[in-house]
Amino acid sequence: MTIQQVLLLLLLWMWLLHPCRTEMLFRRTPDLRPRSSVGRTSGSDGKALHRQKRGWMWNQFFLLEEYTGSDYQYVGKLHSDQDKGDGSLKYILSGDGAGTLFVIDEKTGDIHATRRIDREEKAFYTLRAQAINRRTLRPVEPESEFVIKIHDINDNEPTFPEEIYTASVPEMSVVGTSVVQVTATDADDPSYGNSARVIYSILQGQPYFSVEPETGIIRTALPNMNRENREQYQVVIQAKDMGGQMGGLSGTTTVNITLTDVNDNPPRFPQSTIHLRIPESSPVGTAIGSVKATDADTGKNAEVEYRIIDGDGTDMFDIVTQKDTQEGIITVRKPLDYETRRLYTLKVEAENTHVDPRFYYLGPFKDTTIVKISVEDVDEPPVFSRSSYLFEVHEDIELGTIIGTVMARDPDSASSPIRFSLDRHTDLDRIFNIHSGNGSIYTSKPLDREISQWHNLSVIAAEINNPKDTTRVPVYVRILDVNDNAPQFAVFYDTFVCENARAGQLIQTISAVDKDDPLGGQKFFFSLAAVNPNFTVQDNEGKIHQQRKVFKDTSDKLFLISSETNSMQIPQSNQGMHKSVVSDGSATKNLFNRDLLSFSLQVIVVLFAALKRQRKKEPLILSKEDIRDNIVSYNDEGGGEEDTQAFDIGTLRNPAAIEDKKLRRDIIPETLFVPRRTPSAPDNTDVRDFINQRLKEHDTDPSAPPYDSLATYAYEGNDSIAESLSSLESGTTEGDQNYDYLREWGPRFNKLAEMYGGGESDKDAS
Repeated sequence: MTIQQVLLLLLLWMWLLHPCRTEMLFRRTPDLRPRSSVGRTSGSDGKALHRQKRGWMWNQFFLLEEYTGSDYQYVGKLHSDQDKGDGSLKYILSGDGAGTLFVIDEKTGDIHATRRIDREEKAFYTLRAQAINRRTLRPVEPESEFVIKIHDINDNEPTFPEEIYTASVPEMSVVGTSVVQVTATDADDPSYGNSARVIYSILQGQPYFSVEPETGIIRTALPNMNRENREQYQVVIQAKDMGGQMGGLSGTTTVNITLTDVNDNPPRFPQSTIHLRIPESSPVGTAIGSVKATDADTGKNAEVEYRIIDGDGTDMFDIVTQKDTQEGIITVRKPLDYETRRLYTLKVEAENTHVDPRFYYLGPFKDTTIVKISVEDVDEPPVFSRSSYLFEVHEDIELGTIIGTVMARDPDSASSPIRFSLDRHTDLDRIFNIHSGNGSIYTSKPLDREISQWHNLSVIAAEINNPKDTTRVPVYVRILDVNDNAPQFAVFYDTFVCENARAGQLIQTISAVDKDDPLGGQKFFFSLAAVNPNFTVQDNEGKIHQQRKVFKDTSDKLFLISSETNSMQIPQSNQGMHKSVVSDGSATKNLFNRDLLSFSLQVIVVLFAALKRQRKKEPLILSKEDIRDNIVSYNDEGGGEEDTQAFDIGTLRNPAAIEDKKLRRDIIPETLFVPRRTPSAPDNTDVRDFINQRLKEHDTDPSAPPYDSLATYAYEGNDSIAESLSSLESGTTEGDQNYDYLREWGPRFNKLAEMYGGGESDKDAS
C-alpha cells in the first residue's frame, strides 16, 4: 500500500467519524407569525396551550481541501420542513463563491463545490440560504447565514528562508558552543493536528556539530576542533512536520561553518642554525640577511617580534622586525674588520606579540635559533695613522728641510707596501714635495709667512699592488713667523717749525709698520741717524722735540732709524728720511707774502676772465638782485598792426618740454617752478632760426650760472611801417629828440608818446 493510499484512507476515516453529516435536517426556529396549533393541552390556569411551528437552524459545513475527484465535491444539503417533496419550493444560495465555487440544486437543496479548494488561500466561506415558493416567489422561510469551513490536510512542507547559511565559530571551542540558529516555517494549519509541527534533525555534519530538534540551534559536538587541521565544514539540516513522524513532509537547508583562528600555535624556526656572510667593507646599516619563524596561526595571532638575546656579536649587529613580511632583518651596527674578527654568533628569539591566556598550557609562544655571521675579506685601501696632520715650521728654514711625516699601512693581511704622493691641486706652486716611500714632506721652495700663513695639502696613499685603491688625508702646514722684515715709516713726514718755537716743544709724532707679527706685539725704537743739536727723538714713542730755538732759515734732513724686537729674534732696522724746515719770522713772512701774492694773482685772473665774458653778453636786466626773483623785461617793439610776423614771446618757451615734464640739469631744485603754458606763435622761419642760434650760444656759454637765468633776445620783427625806436640807430647827438609824431599814429601809441613826449610831462610831474 502506497503513502497516497494510506493518506486517502485516513482522510476517509476522519470524514466518516466527523460529528457533522453531509446531509442535514435543520431544526425549525420559532416563527414570528401566529400559526395554527397542531395539538391542545390545558395548563394549570385552565388556558389552552398552543405548540409553535419551528423553522430551520443552520450548522456549519466542513469540506476537505485539495479534492482530487473527477465529479463535483459534495458539500451538504439544505432542507426545509415546508418542503412537501412536490417541487413547490425553490432553494436559493448567495454569498462567498455562490454560483461559481459553490452551486445548489434548487429543487433538492444539495450543495456542491465545483473545483479543488486550497485552505492556505481561504480557510472558510460565508454564504446565505433561502427557500421560496416557486409560484408566488415568496419566501417560506427567512434568509439565514451559514459557514463552509475548509478542513486542513498536510499538503505543505516546511521551508527555510535561506537556502544556504554562513556561520563561524572559534576553533578549540568547548562542546555545546552555539554556532547559529535556523528556523523553518509550515503553511499548514497549526491549530489542527500536527501538520505544522516542525522537528529539526542533522543530515550531514556529524559528529562535529548537532542541532536542537525543537529550536534549530546548531552547536559544536566535538572538543578541540583545530582550524589548522580543518577550517571549513558543511552541515545539512532537515525540518519535518507532523512532529517528525512517518508521513510528514520535510525541507532542508545547508549551513557552511568556518572555524576562526585563535593563537594556539607558537612560532617555530625552520632551522636551528642559520649561516650568513657579509663583506668587511659593508657600511653601518647594511642588511646582512633575514630570519623568519613560521606560525600556523593567521592575522595578528601570527605576528612575531624578533630580538637578539645572546651571542658574541650583540654589539656589532641589530635586528629589525619587518611587519609586512614578518621577517627579522639583521643589519650591521658597527664597522667590521676581517683582520680583527672573522666569525660572530648570535642567538635570535621570535615571540608572538598577541598571546591568548587560555592557551598558556600549550607552552611558551616563542622560539630561538642560532645565527652565525662570517666576515669576508676585502682588499681595503691604506689606512693613515691619523685622520689629519698638523705641521708647524718657521719661514726661514732651508730648502729640502723635512717638515713632517705621514704614516699609512695596508689593513689587509697581505700588508702590501704603500706609495705616497701629493695632490698637486692643493699645492699649485709646488712649494712642498713628499718622499713616496716613507711619507716625509719637505720644502722645495722658500717659505714666506707674509705671503701665505697656511698651506692645506692633501696626501694620497695607494698600495703598490693595487694603485687604484687610494686613501687621502688632509695635512695642514702652519708657517711660523721670524723677524725677517725691517720696519717702515707709515707715511712720508714733512714738518715745519716756527722760529720762535720754544725749546722742548713737540713738533712731530712719527709711527712705523712692520710686516712681521711677533707674539708680544710690535715694539719700535726710534733714534736719530746723525747727531743734530736742534732736535731730539723719544726712542719708544716716536715723538720729535725741538731741542733749542733756531733763528735762521734752515732745512734739515733728519735720517731716523727704527728698530723692532720680536721675542728672542734678532732686531731689524731701517732708515727713513724726515724733512724739517725751520725758518725765522722774516722768512715766514716772506713765504706768507709770496703765497698771498700768488693767490691774489690767481683770483684777479679769474675775475678778469669772467668780466671779459660778461662784456660779450651783457644782460638787459634792470635789477641787480637775483634774477630769479625779478620781472624779466623784453624790449621788443613789434611791427605794429601790420606786423603779422612779429615775434611772440611765447615762442621762447618750449611747449614740448613742458608737456614731457623734462627738467634741465642746471635748475636748482628748491627754486624749481613750472612755467605757465602759453600758446605757441605761428611758424616763423626767421624768428625760429634767430632763437635757435641764441639758445645754442647761451647753452654753450661756460660763464652761464648753474641755474635757469635770463637770456635776452632783442629782435624787432619785420615789415614795420614805423622806423626803429631803438637808440642804437639814433644820431650821436645827445640832445632831446622830438617824439610828437607818435600821437599821430593812433590811440594805441598815446602811452608811448607820453613816455617819450619830452619835458612837459616831466615838468608837470615835478
